[in-house]
Amino acid sequence: MFYFISGALEHLFPNTAVLNAGGVGFKLTISNNTYDTIAPRATKNEAVKLYTYMAVREDGMELFGFATESELDMFKLLITVSGVGPKAALAILSAFTPEKFILAVSTEDKKAISRANGIGPKTAARIILELRDKLLAQNMLPSDLPSGTAMPTITAVQSGGQMTEAQEALLVLGYSRTEILNALQGINTSAMSVEDIIRAALKKLM
Repeated sequence: MFYFISGALEHLFPNTAVLNAGGVGFKLTISNNTYDTIAPRATKNEAVKLYTYMAVREDGMELFGFATESELDMFKLLITVSGVGPKAALAILSAFTPEKFILAVSTEDKKAISRANGIGPKTAARIILELRDKLLAQNMLPSDLPSGTAMPTITAVQSGGQMTEAQEALLVLGYSRTEILNALQGINTSAMSVEDIIRAALKKLM
């Protein structure tokens, strides 16, 4: 019904945002990640744009809002999993950025996923089972990824060298430059491929 709503931020709470768009107040349920993204603008009277999903149930309707299209896309994927509704999907996206959730699925990390509020080990296993192939089909996971190993698709940086390529790939996965630099300290990368550098850094980051 709505792809996005853009308007003045009237109210903001950890799980709710109210946008004034054309004189209409839209109440949207949001994730922790979306809250953290828009919170700095809450007192600056700036327009906020949220990508939306309308959930329709027998007892009513609920509008969900996301700061990025990638978070909305991941939400839509999550609710295709049997037994995972909008609330559970939002709980997962409150615990993970889309990039870190992809990493958890790619490494089959049931323990990490089950830390999300209301997600048990069985549900986490089902999420991995049902989403892994879908993420592969959408080129969100590399096709030759072995179980237990995360390896992002890397766009070569011709002038930056292997270390730069590895850092950029880790940034895509949602880690900060400080975290990446700390993880790379003590790793002898002189004879390592980009993929080996990323694997070594991920072992320390995780």
